[in-house]
Order: sequence, then structure tokens, then C-alpha cells
Amino acid sequence: MSYENESGDQAGGTVRRSWPRSMEDYTVILVDDPAPKVRRITMNRPEKRNAINHDLRAQLLHALQAGDRDPNVHVMIVRGAGPSFSAGYDLGGGNEGVELAFFTSEGEGQWPRHVTDGWMGIWDLAKPVIAQVHGFCLAGGSELATGCDVVYMADDAQMGYPAARFGVPDMQFHAWLLGMRRGMEMMLTGDSINGVEAAERGWATRAYPADQLEEKTLEMALRMAALPPDIVQLNKRAVHRQMSVMGLREGIRAGTELCSLAIHQPSFKEFISQTGKGAGKLTSALSKRDEKFGDYRTSNEN
Repeated sequence: MSYENESGDQAGGTVRRSWPRSMEDYTVILVDDPAPKVRRITMNRPEKRNAINHDLRAQLLHALQAGDRDPNVHVMIVRGAGPSFSAGYDLGGGNEGVELAFFTSEGEGQWPRHVTDGWMGIWDLAKPVIAQVHGFCLAGGSELATGCDVVYMADDAQMGYPAARFGVPDMQFHAWLLGMRRGMEMMLTGDSINGVEAAERGWATRAYPADQLEEKTLEMALRMAALPPDIVQLNKRAVHRQMSVMGLREGIRAGTELCSLAIHQPSFKEFISQTGKGAGKLTSALSKRDEKFGDYRTSNEN
């Protein structure tokens, strides 16, 4: 599947393309090779807690595809710069005048279909992709990490979907990777869990003390990179084929229809009306959403 697209007109104005033509176009990610055969991609919007906008999503997917084509790369790591892996999708106007990362047919549910196709497309890469999760891993950030093949998480990191407090997640992985009952509770509260529980439940692969996360992630990446890549890609696909047969991929796609229904609900419309334009109004709306729970933006730790 090619994600190449061109600039066009939208609502009478020129829209800038987000899909990069080469690595020279990267503005919000950093790419390095921290060890032999290991490619690392760092989301680099630390001032926004790596909120995912069209540019970030496009550049990240482009870098993953480039690494998949590079014979010198056997394993890839995705991480975030600054205090968090990612606080979710950019709701503060960061996408104005910018195209979607790649083509998705228009109509009802375009957005959830678009983002879930992108993250689940990581399954179709030949090489393993590891999510190295620290700080907050929320909403779109949790979707990205879910699409990765392996997740290593700091003990004190927080994974959750606070947007469940005003809408329906784009990518409904909870029942699959957290268990029916705990997944249900997280969907009904929007609460988060730490890395220890995420690993115990099966959403994360392993959890480590925060000061050991990078070292341990590289250690595991090197173990994977030591194996023949032609065999590794078959074993990666073997697991994903079984997950698909169990219905996970089809379930994710079916869930996008419920997500699209949410935007027509009175509660969703009321929340969006409160966000207005400008970071101040958005921050106020998010704080109002969370203040009764005392977490995320309203916790004493942030």
C-alpha cells in the first residue's frame, strides 16, 4: 500500500501535503541507529508531549517504511522525546491546512478508519517494531503503541484513553489486550493504568524501572536483531495471522463505526463546543473533563 499523496485544494484553499518525500523533510521526528541493525525513531514534539498531528503521523510511518526497506535494519524502536511517549492526537489546531497522512476514502468515519489503518499497517511491515513507552501514553499514543509488535513500558508510565469521557476511541483494543472486565472498566471510566499492570494484563510486553527502560529496550531489540530477518518476518506474521483469525483486526475496523456515531451525540458536541479555538480554551475543556477524577491534567503530579 502506498501512502504517497499530493497537495490539493480543500474548502477553496491550498492544503499542504504531510507525507514526506525523503528523510530531509522530517521536522517532528528524529532518526538514529543506536546499535547495529537497530533503527530508532523518536517523536520530537516534547513541548506538546508528542501530540500526534498529520505531520508527525506521516513522518513516523514514512520512517518505518524506510527502515523496513533498509537491509541494514532488522528491528525498529519508536519512542517519544521529553516527558511522555505521546499524550494523544493534537486537538489544538495543529492540523489546519495540512492533508491527512495518506488517502482514506471520505464519508462517515473517515478519521477513525484513517488512523486505525495507519497503525494496524505496522503489522504488515516485515520487521519488528518496538514501542518504548514512558510518561503518558494516551488516546492516539496508545493506538500507535498497540499497533507495534512489542511494547516495553516504564513501571510508572500511564496508558489510558481519557477521550472515552466524551467520545468513543478510534481503536478499540481494550477488550482484546486488557481482558473483558478490565477493558470494560477502562472504557467506562477513561482511567489509566501503569506499566506494571499493563504488562500483567498483556497490553505491554514487559515493564521496567524508568531509568532502565532505554537500556532494556535496546537489549531486547539486539536479541531480535541477532536472528535471520527472513525468519523473523515470518514469525512476526505467524503471530499476527493468529490474532487476525481470532478477529482482532476485523474488530478494530468494526469499532470505527461506533467511533463515528459518537460525534453525533449531544455530549460530544457539547465538549467540542467548549474547546473553541486556541490552546487556552482546549486546556480549560480538558481540565474540566478530568477535574472530577483528579487525574491527567488535574493530578497533583502534572
